[in-house]
Amino acid sequence: MARRRDPEDASSDGEDDPPVAPRRSRSSRRPPASHSKRSAPVRRWRTGDDEEEDDDELDSGTPRRGLFPRQSHPVYWRARDSLFFEPLVAVAIIVLMLVSLYAYTGNWPPVYVVESSSMQHGTTDIVGLINTGDLVLAQRLPTDQITPYVTGLQSGYSTYGEYGDVLLYFPNGQSATPIIHRALLYLEWDPVTSAYNATDLTGLRCGTESGAIYNTSSSATGCGVTDLTGTLTLYHVGWRGVTVSVDLSSSNLGEHSGFLTMGDNNLIPEGCTTNCVSGLPDQVAGLSELVEPNWIVGVARGMLPWFGAVKLALEGNAGDVPSQSWQFLGLTIVGLILLAFGIHYAFRAEGIEDQRRKDEEVEEAEAQESDVDIDEPGGGRGIRFLRAIRPWGRTPSDESTEETEVRHRPRTPSSTSRSTVRHRGRPSPKVRRASKSKRKDPDNDDRDD
Repeated sequence: MARRRDPEDASSDGEDDPPVAPRRSRSSRRPPASHSKRSAPVRRWRTGDDEEEDDDELDSGTPRRGLFPRQSHPVYWRARDSLFFEPLVAVAIIVLMLVSLYAYTGNWPPVYVVESSSMQHGTTDIVGLINTGDLVLAQRLPTDQITPYVTGLQSGYSTYGEYGDVLLYFPNGQSATPIIHRALLYLEWDPVTSAYNATDLTGLRCGTESGAIYNTSSSATGCGVTDLTGTLTLYHVGWRGVTVSVDLSSSNLGEHSGFLTMGDNNLIPEGCTTNCVSGLPDQVAGLSELVEPNWIVGVARGMLPWFGAVKLALEGNAGDVPSQSWQFLGLTIVGLILLAFGIHYAFRAEGIEDQRRKDEEVEEAEAQESDVDIDEPGGGRGIRFLRAIRPWGRTPSDESTEETEVRHRPRTPSSTSRSTVRHRGRPSPKVRRASKSKRKDPDNDDRDD
């Protein structure tokens, strides 16, 4: 005879049994996955430490590792990080140079290109002299500070390989291309006597003396310096030691005061048997009258050799530039580039940069050199793709590295929390376990019997 169980007994027996999960209805079940959809990628197990590291990376601006790392944001801003920093610096340097040159010369433009070989000492480029293609600075000076050739001969003052100053002037005062020639002598016009005075010749050897520097035909001894008419002759002028003769009665001089000028290389052959030449002043050649002070653009004070050859080449006059100038120009450009790199790396070696920026650059370099994490989205596929296209194939070290990474890969939460495996293309099977209260108990069955 079966004994009826009391509710208290049932409740006491059910204390040890686990609670029975409510049975799901058919409508609440997850629909089977479609065969056309791919399963979600397995994500790497992320612990609390990893999340904190990610937050620190975002805050510090360090880029994440991967095939396409996220662009980093510097921990601080500086001017050289701007896209317009280099162009602005270049423009600022150019403007600063032009302003400085204008302040030094007092002329605009302060630099002029030598377009002829009239100042060369020969046909080759000699460093330190004025050659075709050089850039010359024209400094504005008062007339009393200009030293002509005959004065520099007495004092020893020389510029660009010869005595005296080199002038840049407008021929006949017209706004044309300036002429750059050396000042030989200053002649002062006397309207009363219709003659010239050349006081700069005072003290020099003259006439028939040994080693005479000049001779005037209007004086008996040839040593007069005032009321000069007729012919004025200068001896041993320039790097070739030529003779210069000027007809003071010629209309080419003009009836006014001014400088007698001549190019160092303006020479004409004479009627003699052995390499005889004479000087050709601008006033004899008809290039200009005596150069008045207000026609002068400036005095040559400094130059930048060879760089003006670029302008002549653009104008189609590259053949006027000596071949040595092109060689020197190429060597100068290469030297400037090497100097710029040397200064840059010297500053880096000396620690001129901010320490925070250097630390950040080191971290970025380490992140780029390190291997890409294959667990990140796109990282593993990128690594496998890059290894597959290697022309030399995969090395044993790559295979061992990949096996080690896969072997030590942490298990995902889905693999640790679920006891079933989801297969692609069909839903995972679900098995319900019967509760302990509904299992058959042999003792109870015996009692019931």
